[in-house]
Amino acid sequence: MARAKSAVSRAAGKPRPKPKVRAAAKGEAALDRYRAMRDFSRTAEPSGATRPASGHGFVVQKHDATRLHYDFRLEMDGVLKSWAVTRGPSPDPADKRLAVRTEDHPLDYAHFEGTIPKGQYGGGTVMLWDEGTWEPMPGKDPRRTLEEGHLHFILHGRRMKGEWLLVRLKPRAGEKRENWLLRKVDDDFAGGPDDLVGQYLTSVESGRSMAEIADGAAPPKRATAKAAAGTGKAKPATMRGRADSPPPFRPVQLATLVDHAPAGDRWLHELKYDGYRLLLAVGGKARAYTRSGLDWSDRFPAVVAEAAGLAVRSALIDGEAVVLDAEGRSSFQALQAALKGDPAAIIFFAFDLLALDGEDLTALPLLERKQRLAALIGAGGDHLHYADHVAGRGEAFFQQACKAGLEGVVSKRADAAYAGGRSGSWVKVKCLHRQEFVLLGWTSSDRNRGFRSLLLGLNEEGGLRYAGKVGTGFDMAEIDRLLAAMKPLETATAPVSAPRAATRGAHWIEPRLVVEVAFTEFTGDGVLRHPSYIGLREDKPAEAVIREEEVPVAELAERSPSPVRITNRDRVIFPDAGITKGALADYYEAIAPAMLPWVANRPISLVRCPQGRARKCFFQKHDAGSFGDHVHHIPIREKDGGEEPYLYIEDAAGLLACVQMGTIEFHGWGAPIADIERPDRLVFDLDPDEGLEFGEVTAAAAHIRDELAAIGLATFAMVTGGKGVHVVAPLRPEAEWPEVKDFARRFATALAETQPQRFTSALAKARRKGRIFVDYLRNERGATAVMPYSARAREGALVAAPLTWEELRALDRPAPWHVGDVDDLVRRAVSRDLAGWGRADQALPGV
Repeated sequence: MARAKSAVSRAAGKPRPKPKVRAAAKGEAALDRYRAMRDFSRTAEPSGATRPASGHGFVVQKHDATRLHYDFRLEMDGVLKSWAVTRGPSPDPADKRLAVRTEDHPLDYAHFEGTIPKGQYGGGTVMLWDEGTWEPMPGKDPRRTLEEGHLHFILHGRRMKGEWLLVRLKPRAGEKRENWLLRKVDDDFAGGPDDLVGQYLTSVESGRSMAEIADGAAPPKRATAKAAAGTGKAKPATMRGRADSPPPFRPVQLATLVDHAPAGDRWLHELKYDGYRLLLAVGGKARAYTRSGLDWSDRFPAVVAEAAGLAVRSALIDGEAVVLDAEGRSSFQALQAALKGDPAAIIFFAFDLLALDGEDLTALPLLERKQRLAALIGAGGDHLHYADHVAGRGEAFFQQACKAGLEGVVSKRADAAYAGGRSGSWVKVKCLHRQEFVLLGWTSSDRNRGFRSLLLGLNEEGGLRYAGKVGTGFDMAEIDRLLAAMKPLETATAPVSAPRAATRGAHWIEPRLVVEVAFTEFTGDGVLRHPSYIGLREDKPAEAVIREEEVPVAELAERSPSPVRITNRDRVIFPDAGITKGALADYYEAIAPAMLPWVANRPISLVRCPQGRARKCFFQKHDAGSFGDHVHHIPIREKDGGEEPYLYIEDAAGLLACVQMGTIEFHGWGAPIADIERPDRLVFDLDPDEGLEFGEVTAAAAHIRDELAAIGLATFAMVTGGKGVHVVAPLRPEAEWPEVKDFARRFATALAETQPQRFTSALAKARRKGRIFVDYLRNERGATAVMPYSARAREGALVAAPLTWEELRALDRPAPWHVGDVDDLVRRAVSRDLAGWGRADQALPGV
């Protein structure tokens, strides 16, 4: 069955025929380097058969190897001339992107999409991100200008269009690689600072996301809204452990209608679906509740059955049930038809996780809840899909959704808790005006039709108000269905005061039914202009239907100012980097959604430098009463039997309150305040001797990962912002401190005994010469470890940052991120690569 293009993918531009790429005979010699770098018995990449040369094709392949980049390839002389563009192409002429020249590739590579095995050159996932044809500028010889280092050309791609430039940079002394800059020329296809690569997350060839390609999922039979957001598909999970009962219904969070999508990386933007809002309650079996609490499990049997098989004891999942039309758009009419005839066509997009295995997650930041949800849903099944999002670029994402014919966008604060009801932390912006109305009755038709129009109303303070009538958007089957629902409710009394001319011959009904209507605007007296019927809504009570009015986004921001005032914002905290107190506060406010899952609600110690890093700094773990209301304390018994007040925070305001008091670094216990005697993580801090290369540290970390995996512990890597690496193993909080410390000590000692030239577990500096100290003492009661995303009070304003094992293996320096990289760190934190980082359901091994 042919696959229909997804709505957002189609909006990338009218597809052109695939470029005709053929190889020239002289391409054979040009491909020697390409072939020498690959073992074709292990990789599915093409070796490159020779064919006659012709054509001007180009491709862009999104390549998640040691680092994510975009391979830009132009057909020339029978091969694909290739550049690795580190951040991908930008439509902004002011944005110059580094493009590193790589080996020529065979023309067959233009159709390669899949996974290169680990251990092979370029190991990782490859997506065909764009394709089309190119042409040199008139009168220019592209071979000569390429040789001269200034290639000016025109692209006719699905996503990249218009004039572009590749300019070679002058090499630095000793530099081996050939660096170029890729830049958009200012023409009709140029744009602003929008993130082109962030708008398009699926393959132009298969419609798959990077996750789907990596999982080996087949291309979908039809495109869906998930293709726009980058979700995937895989086999449904199976139940593990003892099942709890399904969690009870709770009020859902609702979005406030606003005038435009909010700006900034603190917002996550999702597609607005045109379906039924559902809460899936899972626990052995599953139930599906509407937003008003009705149990509709029997209406969504396929969704409920798949949810019941999720690998959880219990969960409460928020999302929307939809049916996709032939264009890949969610359609409420199609959903209504499926509910009456083919419920197996219904799929569920999950966008929030309220509870998991008995734990209430609603107080956690949205970003943390979505990370847990992504880990739970995985790449998805036949009927359950994870609703992905875009961080930042809200207005561009909204415009893209509207061009694709979608309903609109829902924007959510990444750091916000989940709260039932309507709030400013969830907002929606619609491509077209549409909302629910109370159905008041119908007017008779003078033709052979059940009615001419429906009469509509809205609730106001004084009661129901007449809002007009709608006479388009019905077919005969829907007219019959509406009449069957209305006639039992017919009454002689009009429920509203309405214009006599507009309602002559009206059949009034009791105001119990709700319909959804699209329209262009309200007139001055509150009546609909150009309305069109969408459908009968059975999931919302009539008394809850009011007029939705757009709120300016700026007004929402004014309603929720930051609760912490940062004074002396211009004070320089990092003299070498020029970073001020204000910039450091902005960093922590932006990174809070990613950082709080690790630092909140556990005892912390702070490195405070009130006058800046170059002046006096000190360590503080006890509350002296000077931090204000947003920093809390918990009494903890110490070794001498007495109690001391230890610091902890709960939210972003707590982070900022600490920064206001001169804090740079955050270190945390290995146990939460809920049970400080039972750690929920193991940390091995690898501290290398001064003379060791960083590659020895990364290799040591991988060795420890493998050793712990062999005894049943999954681990995660984090660079500390110093010279070392943390190997982190999450734990179920069951074992107490003495048992955890003893395990860590025995493991570190065994490493040192089996490889004494490589490791030491001794604290003495003299014993570390030429070795890596495996610091297991982070795992004793009262000890702390630097928290993910904490800045470090060191030269360069470096940052501790989680990363994948593949990234660590390829890393060439110990501290690649600093405070100025906050945008990159925020995007990484919400990426699929780091989804589930630091999360594993595992116990301390009994060894």
